[in-house]
Amino acid sequence: MKFRKRILFFSVVVLSASAVREVDVTFSVQPDNRNHTISPLIYGTNHNMYMTGNENLGFYRIGGNRLSGYNWENNWSNAGRDWRHFSDGYMIPEGADGSIPAITYTSFIENNIQSGAGSLLTLQMAGYVSADGNGAVTDAETAPSARWVPVYPRKNKPFALTPDLNDNAVYLDELVNFMVDRYGRAADGGVLGYSLGNEPTLWPETHPRIHSDQPLAQELIDRSVALASAVKDVDSSSKIFGPALFGFLAYFDFKIAPDWPDYADQYAWFIDFYLDKMREASDVAGTRLLDVVDLHWYSEAFGDQRIIVSGATSRNDQIARLQAPRTFWDPDYHEDSWIGEYFSSYLPLIPRIQNDIDANYPGTKLAFTEYSFGGGSHITGGLAQADVLGIFGKFNVYASAAWLFESDSSYIAAAYQLYRNYDGANSSFGDFSVTANMSDKENSSIYASVNAGTDELHLVVINKNLDESLRGNFVIDSETNYQSGTAYALTQDSLSIQNMGTFQVSDNNFSYSLPPLSAYHLVLTDGL
Repeated sequence: MKFRKRILFFSVVVLSASAVREVDVTFSVQPDNRNHTISPLIYGTNHNMYMTGNENLGFYRIGGNRLSGYNWENNWSNAGRDWRHFSDGYMIPEGADGSIPAITYTSFIENNIQSGAGSLLTLQMAGYVSADGNGAVTDAETAPSARWVPVYPRKNKPFALTPDLNDNAVYLDELVNFMVDRYGRAADGGVLGYSLGNEPTLWPETHPRIHSDQPLAQELIDRSVALASAVKDVDSSSKIFGPALFGFLAYFDFKIAPDWPDYADQYAWFIDFYLDKMREASDVAGTRLLDVVDLHWYSEAFGDQRIIVSGATSRNDQIARLQAPRTFWDPDYHEDSWIGEYFSSYLPLIPRIQNDIDANYPGTKLAFTEYSFGGGSHITGGLAQADVLGIFGKFNVYASAAWLFESDSSYIAAAYQLYRNYDGANSSFGDFSVTANMSDKENSSIYASVNAGTDELHLVVINKNLDESLRGNFVIDSETNYQSGTAYALTQDSLSIQNMGTFQVSDNNFSYSLPPLSAYHLVLTDGL
C-alpha cells in the first residue's frame, strides 16, 4: 500500500510568497514561569564521526541494525540485509583489540565519559548474536546454526568478567555486570541506560538470518520483561529504554503483528498496549521495568520529494522541511504525508504520546533515539534541527539522538552548537524551560529558558522564511528588569556561530531583525 498526497497547504504558499516587506512577529516571554528542567540528554546523536567535536553533546546512543546481532564476548556483529548478511569486525574500533570483551561498548563509553555525556547501550533481544567474523551468512545458515550463538537475558550462575567463549551462550546480565564492575552503577556515574533491542518489527527485513518470522506483540512484551528484569537485578538505577520502534506503522499496530487483532479492540494503537503491558509486568515484578518509551521518527513529509532523502533541497523541499517539526506539537499543522492524510487523529505526536503515558504507565519518560528531517548540509536542515531541539526542551522530552544520513552534516552540527556551544566556550541554553509564544508559527519559532546559576534569559528564535527578514518584537513579562543582550547567529552565510554583538532592552521590550533562513540565540541579562 502506498500512502502519499501532494498538496501545498495555504500556509506554505504564504510562507514562500515574494517578499514586499519584513515579516513582523510578536514574541511574548514569561521567564518567571519555570515549567520544568530541560534534560541535557536531548542534545544527543548516534554518530559523533559526522560532528566537529565542538557540539558539547549531552548524550550518545550506540544502536542501529548492526547492534541487533552484536556479540559482546567476541565483538563480532552482523550487517543483515544492509550488507550481504556479513558477520565481521565492523563494530570493533579502529586500532582496538577485538579479543577484549565488549571493546566496542567500552571504547564508546570512555569517549563519552571524557565529554561528560550519558551513554545508551543497545542490548540484543532477537535471540541470536554473531558467532564469528567469517563473512556472509547464507539462508541455509539461518539461526539456529553454527554461525550464531544464542543470547539470553539471564545467566542464572555466577558472573565472570572474562566470559566463556565455548559455552554456546551469551548472557546480557553478565554484560551489565561487566559494565557495573568497570564503571559503577548508573546512579554513580556508570552506564546511563540500556535499550531493549533495536526496531523489532523490522527483524524479518533487516535480520532474517536471526529472526525470520514477524514478531508477535506478546512476544515483544515477553522478551522485554525478561531482559528488563535481568538488567534491573544487576543495576536497579539504570534506565530501561524500549521498544525502539522504527516509525509510525510500528507505533500503530506493531506493523500488523499477527496477534494484534487480539488486542486491537482494547487499545487505540500499539503504544498504548506496550505501555499498559509493561506497567502490569512492573507491578508483578515490584520494580519499574520501563523507564523511557523509545521511538524513532524519520519524517515522511513531502515537498517535491520526501524531505529526508539525499538531494531534497528544492524550494518546496526546503519549505516542507522547515514546517515538518510542527508535527511533534502543533494541532494546526497538517503535513503533506501519508501519516498526515490517513492518521491525523494521532497527531500532534508528543502530546498524544504523553497523554498515553499518563493513561497507561504514569511516570514513563519519552525519547526519540533516532530521528531525521534531512538536509544535513543545507541551512534548512540546520534550522529544522534547531527547531526540534527547542521542541524537545519545551515539551519535556527526556532524551534524543539524531541519526545522520550524510557525512556532511555541518548544518546539523551548527544547530547543536547554537544551543550547547554558542560562544566557543561550551556555554549552553538554560536549565529551565520557560513560557514563550509567537504570533506567527509558520514563519517563526521561539524557545526560552533561564540559567539557574546566572539568571540569564536565553531565547532561540528562528526565521523560517526563505525570502523575507523577520522583525521580532519581544515583550518580556518578568519581575527581573532585563537591560541588555548579546546575539549569536546561525545563518546561511556561515557554518560557524557568529557573535553579532550586544543590544539594549528597555522596560523589558526590544525589537530585533533576523535575516531570511536564520536562527539566533539571544542571551539577556539584568546588567548593562
